[in-house]
Amino acid sequence: MNKMIIHEVTHLITADLTEILNESTEKGFRNIQRLIHDYNEGINRFQLDNEALFDCRIDHRVIGVCGLNQDPFSNEDIGRIRRLYVLEGFRRQGVGKRLVEAVIHRARGHYSKLVLRTDNPRAGEFYKKLGFREMQNNERITHVLDL
Repeated sequence: MNKMIIHEVTHLITADLTEILNESTEKGFRNIQRLIHDYNEGINRFQLDNEALFDCRIDHRVIGVCGLNQDPFSNEDIGRIRRLYVLEGFRRQGVGKRLVEAVIHRARGHYSKLVLRTDNPRAGEFYKKLGFREMQNNERITHVLDL
């Protein structure tokens, strides 16, 4: 297999996400549609202080994506993981882990914790394996990681 490279996206070229968009939509996920919409509309470009968007590529093919935002639901120094998606054919090969590790690395020193929300039980287990703890009874947060 060719080498996977994690890359910080400074300018999103939406055509690069066509494969991920098509697959995620077909699987019933809206997170990549929202990523593209929010980026194109200027709603979320991952450009505030201590924010970033990462992709994982093999050659020029984007096989995964994950973002870091300031948590819009908190006035504290909390970061939020956003829009993680890995192409199905590349899951369980460390792509998601490497993307989340890039987010964690960027967040350290800027945020006291990282939070996220998922309603996917498999995703929840994935995050727990990376050290996140599950939150109960919170409509905006399902998992948290103290940094």
